[in-house]
Amino acid sequence: MNQDSFTEKYQPQWQEFERWLNSQDKEIPKAQRPESAASVDIPHMYRQLCHHLSLAQSRNYSAHLVEYLNQLTLRGHQYLYRAKSNSVSGFANFVFYEFPSLIRKYWRLFWLANLLFYGPLLGIGFAIQENPELVYSVLPPEQVSQFRSMYDPDAEHIGTERESDDDFLMFGYYIHNNISVGFRTFAGGMLFGLGSIFFLIYNGLSIGAVAGHLIQIGYSETFLSFVIGHGSFELTAIVIAGMAGLKLGGALIRPGLYSRSEALKREGKISLKLVYGVILMLVVAAFLEAFWSSKASISPDIKFVVGYFLWGFIGFYFMFIGRRRAD
Repeated sequence: MNQDSFTEKYQPQWQEFERWLNSQDKEIPKAQRPESAASVDIPHMYRQLCHHLSLAQSRNYSAHLVEYLNQLTLRGHQYLYRAKSNSVSGFANFVFYEFPSLIRKYWRLFWLANLLFYGPLLGIGFAIQENPELVYSVLPPEQVSQFRSMYDPDAEHIGTERESDDDFLMFGYYIHNNISVGFRTFAGGMLFGLGSIFFLIYNGLSIGAVAGHLIQIGYSETFLSFVIGHGSFELTAIVIAGMAGLKLGGALIRPGLYSRSEALKREGKISLKLVYGVILMLVVAAFLEAFWSSKASISPDIKFVVGYFLWGFIGFYFMFIGRRRAD
């Protein structure tokens, strides 16, 4: 079939599909949008259009015709599929499949980030048990004193100094603080990964120094019962932020067959998806920290039970959620 016959036969379908696209275009004033038949099978018409584009390309029809069909298919794809990604189903797909699948796919980076974070954390924590003065090599004396008062077993609110009616205010504060830490850890990857490595080690040392000191002076139950709940989300999110930053750094160090800018753009798309998951986890952590962890009225035993469950949930989520769909 030559191009003229091909165009004459299928052009009415293309025009009908184009009218339908224009009728859905929100940028066109409603009064100016063309009417499209309600009975038209748009998914079937879109599949036909894709087939016609393939035929036009394989038969070497004119560039003008190929470009016209290509633009129609792109517009159709954007409307039929991109809109879905912004819906509730798209959000659920990200949470229950895409995010945990990315962690499993890049598991080496994930465990490297864990090592960079938890290695210094545990190292300084155990070292302080043997030499309590080491805490001052990481934290200034006034900050150490502040942490003592925050985790005093007799404090009305554990983990912060505030009034009892400030839960929502503290929720906003924790979100801002957590996301700031996560963003710095991620953005540091732009320095060939060195920034992310620094912030992972620095945050690990800081948290480990606080934990080691409070455990050493006998505040272990107060401190650990406070952090065990929201810590499962917050600490894991910091690690994943570092993982995302290391991925950016890897693109700059080893761009492969691409230019550094192209490699960074490609890896950046994946890293941003990881950051979306980090933000979700940090919001959950902030909620738990404001409305659960800080309540001195809740028994430490209950907090430990809930905390163990949440850590188990995080492990289960990243190991198993989305596997069946991937298979």
